[in-house]
Amino acid sequence: MKKVVLASFLACAAIAMNLPYASAQDTAAAAAPAAAPCQAGVKVEMPAPEYAVYNNAMTQATPQAKAAGLEQYLTQFPQSCVKQTVLETIMVLDLSVNASQAIDPADRILQLDPTNLKALYVETYVRGLPVGSIKDPTAQQAAQDAVASYAQKGLTAPKSAGMADADFKALQGTAFPVFYSAIAYDALLKKDYAAAIDTYKKELAVVSPDATKTPGAVLMDIYYMGEAYRGSTPHDYLNCAFYESRAIAYAPDNYKAAFSPTAKYCYKQYHGTDDGYDAVMAAATANLNPPADFASTVKPAPTPAEQIHTIIASTPDLATLAISDKEMVFQYGSPEDTAKVWDTIKGKSVEIPGAVVIASTPTQLQVAVDPGAVQTKTADFTFNMKAPDDLPATATAAQKLAYKKKQDAIAAATAVGQTVTLDGTYDSFTPNPIMITMSGGEVVLAKAAAKPPVHTAPHKAAAH
Repeated sequence: MKKVVLASFLACAAIAMNLPYASAQDTAAAAAPAAAPCQAGVKVEMPAPEYAVYNNAMTQATPQAKAAGLEQYLTQFPQSCVKQTVLETIMVLDLSVNASQAIDPADRILQLDPTNLKALYVETYVRGLPVGSIKDPTAQQAAQDAVASYAQKGLTAPKSAGMADADFKALQGTAFPVFYSAIAYDALLKKDYAAAIDTYKKELAVVSPDATKTPGAVLMDIYYMGEAYRGSTPHDYLNCAFYESRAIAYAPDNYKAAFSPTAKYCYKQYHGTDDGYDAVMAAATANLNPPADFASTVKPAPTPAEQIHTIIASTPDLATLAISDKEMVFQYGSPEDTAKVWDTIKGKSVEIPGAVVIASTPTQLQVAVDPGAVQTKTADFTFNMKAPDDLPATATAAQKLAYKKKQDAIAAATAVGQTVTLDGTYDSFTPNPIMITMSGGEVVLAKAAAKPPVHTAPHKAAAH
């Protein structure tokens, strides 16, 4: 009879994957009495024929050969007392050679022990590797949901029988950041930004300080947390700028270039300009989380109402404001400032060139006038069109033809997608979404270019 210790991982393989391990000791000594069958963490008696197969596998020179030998051992001895330990060893060996191969032994371990922390760790880690490359959003979400389910179980997995408390804590220290990362990313894909932020913070609370300064998964998650702040309702642009700047500070150069535009965008959204961004970068480089007084060191941009008040105070003739400024006032201005601007244009007629037709009927045109509205093809003006003059009963054939040509030209000019010049009188507006309504709308048709005069050369007398 031979005795072996129930060990979870081969030392070399466990170190390679940064997992704690118990060293395996094979001995031929038989002085100690036999332990109870399958009792974890202690020596157990193994019949000589079984031990020979086991020992042959464990003494192979390569991970591939060891894993193959142990699989052969389990085929020959499917009810082995060390079956779970052998599967854990195969799992780590496979992980050191080809991560995807480790899923099969992990699955088999969970069939024996559904709360096995080591197997849940491997399931979470390995199944999470390809998720980011899945192009179809539905498939990607389903894959990440599965990964997160393993992670949730891992957070509550109990200590295995026979595992030392120190080893269990060390394994949790390795596994928990991966679990929190998977759960947070799952929430991020679902746009549950509050849950993503909360879970990323839990991850940062259990990782080593060095991990937050080293290119890798943790640093990437710091960037993702910044993205979660950016997506929050309302948007938290200041925290977005801080955490993404933290990621930039310690990222490789190619990632710095990829991360910087979003970090600076968030800062400008909060501050209004990019001046002072260097101070944010310095704070993020020195601190994992924003210092207590961080918010007081970055002045927020003026609110739209404050910007509007400044515009109005600095504009002597409010009627001369650009259409985009007028629309901003109507959307965000105080009642007093809005009334000041509207009173300068209400009831006044104006010619508006460059209007892009969004919707068209004979009695009403919806058009985009402001450059932003033109770019997004969103109507911001409604023209209620003036009815065309009726032809007199005594109209001649030539007048009828001219009338028809004009109506055809108007119809062509006001087709959806056309750019047209319109006359109208300011009648009313609604602020959100912005829509300015004009009455008495008329199409201003381009005038036909005058034909140049025909000059004839003076007649020259024939020479005699």
